[in-house]
Amino acid sequence: MKAQRGFTLIELLVAVMVLAIVAVLGWRGLDSIVRARVSLNADLDHTRGMQLAFAQMQSDLDNIAVKKTIGNRSVLSAQAGRITLVRSVYAENQPTRVQVVAYRIRDGLLTRRESLATRNLQELDVAWRAMLADTDNSAVVQLTTDVLAMPVRIFILDNQGWRAAVENAASMSGTPARTTPQGLPQAALVATEPTGLEVTLQLRDRPAGLIKIFLLGVV
Repeated sequence: MKAQRGFTLIELLVAVMVLAIVAVLGWRGLDSIVRARVSLNADLDHTRGMQLAFAQMQSDLDNIAVKKTIGNRSVLSAQAGRITLVRSVYAENQPTRVQVVAYRIRDGLLTRRESLATRNLQELDVAWRAMLADTDNSAVVQLTTDVLAMPVRIFILDNQGWRAAVENAASMSGTPARTTPQGLPQAALVATEPTGLEVTLQLRDRPAGLIKIFLLGVV
């Protein structure tokens, strides 16, 4: 009868070493997959947040108020990191109203605020000034995070093309500023009002920002 031969100690040690190496390689591969998934999910969340922010801006700018219906007041003030606009509010079985909407970049957050909708132009004047000065008490809605900057450009006809947005509609048009009786800025010429708005959302640690161009119906 032949004696059964078992594994030697050296063979067992070699087998254990091979299993340990395979386990380490497998753990590293799994860890890299998990890290990549976390990073990808974060990228998707940021992209989704920017898309939702742009969708909200699109809705607001699509309904930007008509100047002549609110006493020829300014309906847009834009500069880097700040956009303030007056939009029309439509509701079923209710008259058209207007409200002031403000987008701001603060501490890496892109936020949106809106005033109460009104038909009273004096209330609109108060809301406009408060939004420009950021002294309003409107609820703040966070749209997306980790935003490093929000450069803004406007497009003006008469061969002026794209230019960096500045404080108010009058200065954006390149004409001397006029004011309403309430001290609000007005654009001197309708023809030089901006007809396009370009907004770039630049996230932290990203080489390029996400750009969106909006057509404006400022008349």
